[in-house]
Amino acid sequence: MIETYMQSISPAVQALIAGVFTWGLTAVGASLVLFVRNVNKKLLDVALGFAAGVMIAASFWSLLEPAIEMSQNLNIPSWIPPATGFLIGALFLRLIDVILPHLHLQAPINEAEGIKTSFRRTTLLVLAVTLHNIPEGLAIGVSFGAHGADPQAVSILSSLMLAFGIGIQNIPEGFAISMPLRSEGLSRKKSFFIGQLSGLVEPVFALIGVLMLEIMHNLLPYALGFAAGAMIFVTVEELIPESQRNGNSDVATAGLIIGFTLMMILDVAFK
Repeated sequence: MIETYMQSISPAVQALIAGVFTWGLTAVGASLVLFVRNVNKKLLDVALGFAAGVMIAASFWSLLEPAIEMSQNLNIPSWIPPATGFLIGALFLRLIDVILPHLHLQAPINEAEGIKTSFRRTTLLVLAVTLHNIPEGLAIGVSFGAHGADPQAVSILSSLMLAFGIGIQNIPEGFAISMPLRSEGLSRKKSFFIGQLSGLVEPVFALIGVLMLEIMHNLLPYALGFAAGAMIFVTVEELIPESQRNGNSDVATAGLIIGFTLMMILDVAFK
């Protein structure tokens, strides 16, 4: 039923709906701060590891694999478009990482990255999660845009499963941002509001991604590779180190394996 409805609307509206869905699940995760008193660092590290596993699996099965398939019919080696897009996507996120002031979730204030500012710690924490959500939104938009341009290479179910997988990992992500905000002294309601607000960037960039792809139709495999590179950069730069910071490496790694496996199953089973 959902598949039939999504097929009947434009890729831009599809991407926007999917982005709002993932934002909504960020809000679900952030709402846990209204009921939980203290953050369990071991649980937080498992959640971050889970999110990393989902991101890695989605980068290949939802983005790079279809990019490689699309490149088979081009008059160049099939690895060039996805590899080029991947490198550019990682470089793009690196430039944002250097410029945007932000602070990783469990880091001390003296480890803030980006341009030096007088922003408060809470502002820097939210900017870090916003940075993380940019490639997720782009990935959703690019996937639905690719389906609209080439339904044989990217099915609507594959795009839906990508959005579902990102949405599922946004639940622990929302929790992971709202609870540290609470520990910084913010009220429960304010921690929830800021935590869910961090996910607003996803529908925005989902729409940007699909609209850019409609303009640059011939760059489909490059765009898919770009989204994958951006997602992998954030995963390796942010999620994995944060999940290992508190010495809970075993459970954090288990969370990553579970997240990777779940996303792989979703992508392969519903391709």
